[in-house]
Amino acid sequence: MNAAWLRFVKSAYRSEPITSFVVTVGAVDAAIGGIGNSASLFSFGLLLVGIAAMMRWWQIHRSDDATETETVAQHYLPPSSSRPQLPLLTSAKKRPPM
Repeated sequence: MNAAWLRFVKSAYRSEPITSFVVTVGAVDAAIGGIGNSASLFSFGLLLVGIAAMMRWWQIHRSDDATETETVAQHYLPPSSSRPQLPLLTSAKKRPPM
């Protein structure tokens, strides 16, 4: 397996674990159904992959709608100009006593 492919799969599982799990289960079901000549298992696997793809598409479009709403930034601390400046720390190396 290519290292780039493995990196892509890991990042997909970390970002969307539920959707990735449903895609994996559906792909395995479809593969087993295709190899074993079981049309019902094959179609169930394809259905699961389709549902997972639609879930992912819905999540992407839902998050786009949420980012379009403009929010006002809340500042919990005053600007740095209103605070007094602290003295800089210097490290003057001293020789240990002999």
